[in-house]
Amino acid sequence: MTAHQAEPTESLGASSAPAEREVSLFHLYALRVLYFLIALFLLSTSGPRLMELPPTMMTGVARALFTALGLLALLGVRYPLRMLPIMLYEFAWKALWLVFIGLPLWTDGQLDAANAETFKAALITVILVPIAIPWRYLWVNYVKRPGDRWR
Repeated sequence: MTAHQAEPTESLGASSAPAEREVSLFHLYALRVLYFLIALFLLSTSGPRLMELPPTMMTGVARALFTALGLLALLGVRYPLRMLPIMLYEFAWKALWLVFIGLPLWTDGQLDAANAETFKAALITVILVPIAIPWRYLWVNYVKRPGDRWR
């Protein structure tokens, strides 16, 4: 097989890849719980509000984005490792929000009730997600593994 040929892949239902078997059940179930909580929260808050009219452009975009993220998080309950980029996205946006919006508001004493709720949720996420992520699996499969071919 040349470097330009795609490697055979396992069927979607198979989970016998050695790297997947090395991920602890703790990490798999922790990820599943987090995906479920993300889906539950987003689909119960943003989902129903998606059809409220007339939203501002950014409010409509945010509702659609969060609803889509909630739907994709449901896939994470079934495929926690394949949907790991969702968890990384969730961690990244909340960490960025904390650093660039939440902490400056808090240090300036301007954290209102709505932002305080977001601050708490973001803080919980940036604490729990790193515990749930199987870092070795992530390193092997997202950093060290060669990328997909370009042509």
